[in-house]
Amino acid sequence: MLKLTPILLALIYGFAMYRFSAWQTARRLDAESTELSDPMLGQLGDQMAAALDLPRIRVHIYEIEQINGLAAPDGRIFITRGFYKKFQNGEVSADEIASVIAHELGHVALGHSRRRMIDFSGQNALRTMLSMVIGRFIPFVGVWIANILTSMLAARLSRNDEYEADAYAAALLTKSGIGTAGQISLFKKLDAMSGTMNGQPPAWLLSHPKTVERIAALRKLEDRWNVATK
Repeated sequence: MLKLTPILLALIYGFAMYRFSAWQTARRLDAESTELSDPMLGQLGDQMAAALDLPRIRVHIYEIEQINGLAAPDGRIFITRGFYKKFQNGEVSADEIASVIAHELGHVALGHSRRRMIDFSGQNALRTMLSMVIGRFIPFVGVWIANILTSMLAARLSRNDEYEADAYAAALLTKSGIGTAGQISLFKKLDAMSGTMNGQPPAWLLSHPKTVERIAALRKLEDRWNVATK
């Protein structure tokens, strides 16, 4: 039992940190966001809501300049003010913003936000266990190696979530009549906006898959759907 104590403590710590982080995030979003009210985006939202048999899809503007979308642990969907400004300036189309909303809806529908609690707790336990085991054979650098291995696992889990949310978004956008063209074009624009084309870290440490790989995955989905409908 004593041997398991560090792992149990790590799990408890991970759970407590997740709950605190979720509470803190919800509080910040409540204070720094307002519901989106845009006729063009609202129409696309209504199309997606109809495809999902929902009365409406509520989207909020998170008042930060960073270009991003997010799904909160409580299921709310946000796009940032910076992203919305890109739309208002004509740098991003309505279909492209709709693809972000659909992607974040995918994270909610597939339970990714809730699953992060388990992943986060498990990763803390795994990091502790690896540090103990590796540290016995490789003193001093065992913790560093454990951190690297755990980061690789976390990045892989996150990339899998992104692929799943991409596929969900593609299916929803297709079903609602919006199509995936905006989803694919936005991926290319985001590379330029965020400057990720140069100086990328290794792919296995990225929390998001490479753009070319995400587009290739969508193309495969479209080919499969086209064959199925013939």
